[in-house]
Amino acid sequence: MTRKPNILLITSDQHRGDCFGFEGRKVKTPHLDRMAREGTRFSNCITPNAVCQPSRASILTGLFPCTHGVSDNGIDLETPLGELGFARTLERAGYNSAFVGKTHFSTHHTFEPTGTPEDKSTIPDLPEDWMGPYMGFDHMETMILGHYTHGRPAPPPDTLHYEKWLYADGRGPEKMALWDTHLPPDVGAPQTWNSALPSAWHHSTWVGNQTIRYLENHKDENFVMWTSFPDPHTPFDCPEPWCYAHHPDEVDVPHHMERDLDRRPWWHAASLEGTPQIEDAVLRKHRATYSRVEPPNEHRLRHTIANYYGMISLIDHNVGRILTVLDELGLSDNTIVIFTADHGEWLGDHGLLLKGPMLYDGLLRVGCIARGPGIKQQQVVDEPISTVDLAPTFHDYSGISPELLQHGKSLRPLLEGKSEPRDFARSEWDLRPSRNGVKLNLRTVRTKTAKLTLEEISGAGEMYNLQDDPHEMDNLFDDSGYTALRNELTDMIRSRPDDMIEPKTPVGMA
Repeated sequence: MTRKPNILLITSDQHRGDCFGFEGRKVKTPHLDRMAREGTRFSNCITPNAVCQPSRASILTGLFPCTHGVSDNGIDLETPLGELGFARTLERAGYNSAFVGKTHFSTHHTFEPTGTPEDKSTIPDLPEDWMGPYMGFDHMETMILGHYTHGRPAPPPDTLHYEKWLYADGRGPEKMALWDTHLPPDVGAPQTWNSALPSAWHHSTWVGNQTIRYLENHKDENFVMWTSFPDPHTPFDCPEPWCYAHHPDEVDVPHHMERDLDRRPWWHAASLEGTPQIEDAVLRKHRATYSRVEPPNEHRLRHTIANYYGMISLIDHNVGRILTVLDELGLSDNTIVIFTADHGEWLGDHGLLLKGPMLYDGLLRVGCIARGPGIKQQQVVDEPISTVDLAPTFHDYSGISPELLQHGKSLRPLLEGKSEPRDFARSEWDLRPSRNGVKLNLRTVRTKTAKLTLEEISGAGEMYNLQDDPHEMDNLFDDSGYTALRNELTDMIRSRPDDMIEPKTPVGMA
């Protein structure tokens, strides 16, 4: 009997779709470049939502955010719905299900206790030996986000698996002092420093280590596994020696580094200037200051980009370790490996850093690479797809029917070299005033050559001809010469399945 293929999904966090060596950038990603040569990559893959929780919930369930309900950060994916995602469906059919790394299906910074294993109030009360189950994954090895924007990784009991490991040898304070040490040069770039924490103690290395151990322990069984690296999410605190892998003078800088809000729809300026409506003063300050960064000068931006590249290269190094172990264990010939990200990062485009409701391609587009049995090698597919297509792809390869109606569509025909034209991919985001002080309902479609975002409450929008204007300089939404294109893209937005649910109230910081 032919054994079903294993499924290994590897994700990074806040990783732009153009930040790979094969995309022409000067970032060093030799293992991911090799993976692309040995398989297929998608050049027009977008995220169904531009922040973590909604996009991860869509990957798991195969549903759009306004249907699974996680339409912004701060809203938890309901556990019964998560249990109907691809992990539990495949587990019920005989697969071992595992998750290693950053989860973020639920909210950590909650207003009130929620009882999830990601909630800051619940974590200290978890059993010492807790390793799942959670959201359909029976084996869990996770962490508290992995990017410590509210301080250093805390010691037990306010910890999950990575932080417990980090403190277990009694050298936690020493490690925290190293993590917080700013190695030269420290030029004052926002949320950027060269960290003295040795890479052996870094969470990217830990994620690689724990993934490898799981593969070694389950090499004789079918598995479905999600390996989730928390980087290159801010803060840009790359450890040595990876922080020195890219010289700031040699990195790629944005085509346009100035804010040009006069050329954009109203919500761009409003989102940068509004007051977040959160009662909690600490969370309100975080949204108002840490989540908004004034555009640095080119000198400082180059240092941020160099650190961002270094974080990606460390992930690439660990992906290489994982792929090597698959080869050594004889698993490569029967394992579908897909690498992608939850969303991108502005990285200085249009004078912006981090993420928000300005859906330029640096934020919207993510990499998507696949390698495995039957997948065509050295293939680049330019059909527009989304990471919402991953769950149906996993069901297709495993031969197991999904338990949820899938908004996505299996990528298997495209991966195997078959012609399957796709018109567009979709993204959607409902922002509450708690994020930026304004309420927005954003609906985006992207084709091979164009993109439209509608703000449904006000009727405003922005549209770009990506073929002639890849840097998104000219908003054509109100240009009468492009009315036909706007109508075509609007019809695509309106074609969404009629299964949106009532908006949910955030349980924590969005």
